[in-house]
Amino acid sequence: MADSMIEAQPDVLMDIDREAQGDVCTEEMLVNMGPQHPATHGVLRIVLRTDGEMILEAIPHIGYLHRCAEKIGENVAPYQYIPYTDRMDYLAGMNNNQGFSLAIERLCGIEIPERARYLRIIFAELNRIASHLVSLGTYGLDMGAFTPFLYAFRERERILDLCEAACGARLTYSYITIGGVTDDIPDGWADTCSEFLDFFEPKIDDYNNLLSFNHIFVKRTAEIGVISAEDAVAFGLTGPCLRASGVRWDLRKVLPYDGYENFEFDVPIAEDGASGIPTEVVVGDCWWRYFVRVLEMSQSIRILRQALAQLPEGEFLATPKKIKSIKLPEEEVYVEVENPRGQLGFYIRGDGSAIPARVKARGPSFCNLSITTHVCKNILLADVPAIIGSIDVVMGEVDR
Repeated sequence: MADSMIEAQPDVLMDIDREAQGDVCTEEMLVNMGPQHPATHGVLRIVLRTDGEMILEAIPHIGYLHRCAEKIGENVAPYQYIPYTDRMDYLAGMNNNQGFSLAIERLCGIEIPERARYLRIIFAELNRIASHLVSLGTYGLDMGAFTPFLYAFRERERILDLCEAACGARLTYSYITIGGVTDDIPDGWADTCSEFLDFFEPKIDDYNNLLSFNHIFVKRTAEIGVISAEDAVAFGLTGPCLRASGVRWDLRKVLPYDGYENFEFDVPIAEDGASGIPTEVVVGDCWWRYFVRVLEMSQSIRILRQALAQLPEGEFLATPKKIKSIKLPEEEVYVEVENPRGQLGFYIRGDGSAIPARVKARGPSFCNLSITTHVCKNILLADVPAIIGSIDVVMGEVDR
């Protein structure tokens, strides 16, 4: 008996040694992030399969904001559907109005006045800046930086003031409509807009000093959630998420609409070794997805200055009385525009009546979110908010 005890002693010592060294076995656990969570940018639920602090798999669950938007489009006249487009991407209502209006105009052969085209571009670019400011400010909050949020929303308020002066609304505008825009800008509006641009342009340097080149922010976002150009194309990413992977693709340049071909501007993309860029960052990471939006705000300012300087006189709406009585031909059309989050497309098929037979929307947030499971593997739990925030989804557009 004593001999057997002596033989068992080495195993006991090994067990004690394991505990001393911290060799503890763990088991996987499923954690729900959302649907009500400050880092999910809306009612998005992500089921995380974790092993300690490591994320092994992340599966997004959507549908909490589904409102039958496409089915509604098949039961109302096109001009009645404009307010519904505001509520898809509710941070870019002007751009959504523009996409649907263009689709109906091409289907029905409606030509809009030149002044209306310029006004559309002006408000689309103002809304692009406002949308990117929300992305910038809330992303800073996700990473623990509160002050940039206050700065970004301060400037955004002035853009909303400009929109309110033109159409009376600050979020869901219904301003860009079939045939042009619903109303002309008031007297002195263009000068006020120019003053805002003069005020806003230097603020971008403040954002960079506060957040973009902040050492802690760079450490939290550099080399995190890297998406290669091949993966970005394969998963259907568009907008800043695609350009942050080094792909120079912007519909305003490659397939211009509403007169964008008349403006000079650049398409910012992520580049290795770009001057003034932190050495830690790599093409396709969270930092570049954030910073491409910062660069795009400067390009929107360029477009706005040109549009305000060249704004022609004339009508702002084509045949307003006929817009409410148009019949959709028995044809189909698909039109895409460059929304702040990527390519927003509308497919419309008519059957000769005043109501579309089929309405389908291609939301950029929905496609961009599809890469979540692919990119959220073998990362730390703290990196999930960084990746989700850099994609910049709006759940109203994902679920529709």
